[in-house]
Amino acid sequence: MNRVLILDYGSQFTQLIARRVREAHVYCEIHPPSRDLAWIEQFAAKGIILSGGPSSVFDPGAPTADPKLLDLGVPVLGICYGMQLIAHLSGATVRPSSEREYGRAEIAVREGTGLFAGFEPQGSMTVWASHSDRLDSPPPGFRVTASSVNAPIAAMQHEAKPIFGVLFHPEVAHTPRGGEIIHNFLFEICGCTPDWTPGHYIAQEVKKIRELVGPTRRAICGLSGGVDSTVAAVLVHRAIDERLSCIFVDHGLLRRNEREQVEHTFRAHLGIDLRAVDAGARFLRDLEGVADPEEKRRRIGHAFIDVFEEAARHVTGDVGFLVQGTLYPDVIESTSVKGGPSVTIKTHHNVGGLPPNLPWRLIEPLRELFKDEVRQVGRELGLPEEIVGRHPFPGPGLAIRVIGAVNEERLDVLRRVDAIYLEEIRAAGLYDRIWQAFAVLLPIKSVGVMGDGRTYDHVVALRAVTSRDGMTADWFPFPAEVLARISNRIINEVRGVNRVTYDVSSKPPATIEWE
Repeated sequence: MNRVLILDYGSQFTQLIARRVREAHVYCEIHPPSRDLAWIEQFAAKGIILSGGPSSVFDPGAPTADPKLLDLGVPVLGICYGMQLIAHLSGATVRPSSEREYGRAEIAVREGTGLFAGFEPQGSMTVWASHSDRLDSPPPGFRVTASSVNAPIAAMQHEAKPIFGVLFHPEVAHTPRGGEIIHNFLFEICGCTPDWTPGHYIAQEVKKIRELVGPTRRAICGLSGGVDSTVAAVLVHRAIDERLSCIFVDHGLLRRNEREQVEHTFRAHLGIDLRAVDAGARFLRDLEGVADPEEKRRRIGHAFIDVFEEAARHVTGDVGFLVQGTLYPDVIESTSVKGGPSVTIKTHHNVGGLPPNLPWRLIEPLRELFKDEVRQVGRELGLPEEIVGRHPFPGPGLAIRVIGAVNEERLDVLRRVDAIYLEEIRAAGLYDRIWQAFAVLLPIKSVGVMGDGRTYDHVVALRAVTSRDGMTADWFPFPAEVLARISNRIINEVRGVNRVTYDVSSKPPATIEWE
């Protein structure tokens, strides 16, 4: 099969490796290093990539691999920790470095072959490094292919086997020629074919869904109206036609006029059975007095399932499946990927918030996709750009944008702020340049002056980021006059707000959402 296996040793960059591989139109999967050799052989990858990670190979209990992995004849690329692990398994000594190499570094490429095919021999290149261990000499049978001031072995390859290692991170944007290195591994070394496309993915998923659901059973879809759940619904609908019913839950945590927009768009464009459920009072009751963001997500997730169970009773036929628009970043941030050692960032209501006694089997056709891939699939399915290009909106809605306790008064303030913010972004022609933009109501008040009188009112934060996949993000540099206009409108038009701030944090270290 034409696919690549990525073994996750805990790096927060592991998902970027997958992104780069998929951008080259090669299918890949991330799995934990605990997969045994028999499983790896059965996976039949054309290439194996060992990710970076926070451990040192000489630490007690550090994640490792079966040394026979290097004898399978399958090309292997070790990145950072992955390279050190290859060296360790091959008999070399990895030791702590006196100077940690973190950030941009310059390496000297020794030869223009292998991973560095097309590079100038003896040339210099900028890379992104993140390690505190080093090798002073290569393992038996390996030769050095690149070095830096602090890393005498910045890259290496085996003399006879297709085994390669780099001590830096070619998957990140800060390694300008990293894409070429990954391209050389995929196509020159592994012999992959660039055949993984949106059309191929759709055909594959439709076949799987048909086989899973069978000829008679039905499915319901938890529809939010965003691009993820909409694409998931259209994909499943293509597989099982009228046996899909979409349930749109108005949980009282939506933006202004959102329910009306979703119902109009869905019924006008898609022709899928849509059932709207008004459950706002139920959700607000469950969230009363709750300030902890994880508890909010848990309660919202459980309430969703309760609402679905009630709504499903009114769907004729044998409902055996629940469709969700879960994406790869949701899974990555909620759990260690497929059991790997990556750190859990936060719980997503449609991943970690589901109860153990779920009455349906889950169908998550987008679970292995990043946001931009979902949009490509949506376009291939024929969805209009107004849906495909929509900014992400979290399943828990405004509950995680009202920091602290949630009530109708605070939600109403945030709705009005958010509507002005998005209206001005569109008016400035900036909506399509921004990955995600939203307002946050902070749990504080501040002193202000209006009409020669003292005020003590709400503070709001505005957030806008650029991103490719939601895994990393940079704050959007608004023109000053746009921010000034937004702030002026909010303070003048939204009673109860007297201060507007703008969030200039990138991800990492921050996340995109505040909760």
